[in-house]
Parts: sequence; structure tokens; C-alpha cells
Amino acid sequence: QVQLVESGGGLVQPGGSLRLSCAASGIIFRFYNMNWLRQAPGKQRELVASITTGGSRSYADSVKGRFTVSRDNAKNTVYLQMNGLKPEDTAVYYCNAVGVLPGADYWGQGTQVAVSS
Repeated sequence: QVQLVESGGGLVQPGGSLRLSCAASGIIFRFYNMNWLRQAPGKQRELVASITTGGSRSYADSVKGRFTVSRDNAKNTVYLQMNGLKPEDTAVYYCNAVGVLPGADYWGQGTQVAVSS
């Protein structure tokens, strides 16, 4: 049974930081590209950051320079360090694992991030 469990969300003031974690089980983690996506109320889900099996990173323009994605294959965990948070970063953040085989696409339950003074 595949599980992706996000943690680390919460309420933070503008300019603050949070570190999200996503712990995976039931998959061979190192063979999966990992994504962080977010969905704000009334908006479509958007891709925030990605890290490939080889460690290559990519980011949405809106978070470049503020967010950093990383992974620890020994711990089967992907992280999203979020600095300089803005109110527009408020959303539910989801972890997504994508493998090479058809159907190898798994999602976590999401963690809420709220940025407000």
C-alpha cells in the first residue's frame, strides 16, 4: 500500500518560513520523481517544485529564490523549504510521486499552509 504523508504546514506571518516534509512508503522512493503542488481556494492546483530521481530541481516562477526542494532517499522523504512566505502562498500543499510505469502516480492528503498577519 502506497502512502505519502505530508507534514509541516501551519500558520505563519508574512516573511516567515516553513519546511514541509513528505514521507513515502510502499514505493521504491529513489525511482520516483517527486513534485510539490498547491491549491488555493477557488484556484486550480499548480505545480510549485519538482525534483527528479537524479536530483534535478525546477520551480514555478512565483516561488523561485524563495522555495527549495530536496530529497533524502535514505529516509524516503522529500522536503520543501519555504522562505519569505507571502499571503499568496496560502494553499493546501500536496506531495506527488511519479514513476516511470503507467499508473505510478501517487498523492498525499495535503497539508495546509496559511500566511497571514
